[in-house]
Amino acid sequence: MVTAAVVKELREKTGAGMMDCKKVLTETDGDIEKAIELLRERGIAKAAKKSDRIAAEGVVAAYLTDNKKIGSVVEVNSETDFVGKNEEFRTFVADIAEQIAMQNPADVQELLSQKYVKDNTKTVQQVLTEKIATIGENITIRRFERFETQNGLVEKYIHGDGKIGVLIEVENGDSDLAKDLCMQIAAAKPEYLDRNSVPQERVSKEMEILKAQAMNEGKPAEIAEKMVQGRIGKFYGEICLVEQPFVKDPDTKVSKLLEAKGAKAIRFVRFEKGEGIEKKEENFAEEVMKQIKQ
Repeated sequence: MVTAAVVKELREKTGAGMMDCKKVLTETDGDIEKAIELLRERGIAKAAKKSDRIAAEGVVAAYLTDNKKIGSVVEVNSETDFVGKNEEFRTFVADIAEQIAMQNPADVQELLSQKYVKDNTKTVQQVLTEKIATIGENITIRRFERFETQNGLVEKYIHGDGKIGVLIEVENGDSDLAKDLCMQIAAAKPEYLDRNSVPQERVSKEMEILKAQAMNEGKPAEIAEKMVQGRIGKFYGEICLVEQPFVKDPDTKVSKLLEAKGAKAIRFVRFEKGEGIEKKEENFAEEVMKQIKQ
């Protein structure tokens, strides 16, 4: 006979639903270990069916070595914000950020094939599949970046409980400056480091638009050309980190801040949770009911 206490124990160990636990315990004559295996088998099969669901929630996490020479940032997506706040999910994402920093995978595919940093008997893919089965939602490791420096330092910043993550490499600067730059990137959303980083086709397109605007204002072509040269600076000031006004002192450009500190920004990356993913609109009450049913 399968008792309620055994069902409860199995549920706590696996995170599976009460009825699923009772069913497999009945099939295994109350053997918890065999029941766990059965749940994992069925959970993994069930997890595969979840892989086509849209995962646009989740969390961005970062990891930094104590000497600030290696850092990583990763976005892992879930289907709902509920799971994004789940402690098991967040611990998994933190472990993945550490894995990326320490194991240096070339891409997500290689990361998934690596031995899991917290349990080398399993691959990251196997652990991810188990998380999908126990948590009950599609989970995807979407993207990551890893910085390693010899001469400078790497700094990280996470904003909004994992909504935005920033990683930056700085030479000849201290951690306080690097943190300020991380917050600048999080708030002002620069796309490039400096003017030289902007693709020429992007600049050419912007100059065409600015010229058309000037000519639509009734300016002759030669005057419009001069206006474009004046206005393109504002364009760079919006999309280039070193051209932006410093958020803590808008009268100072980031380039001047770096110059005053004798420092140089080498590279940065900014991840915002779910950006670019087409989200499925859902009624909040329906979402709650879905969680209750699961």
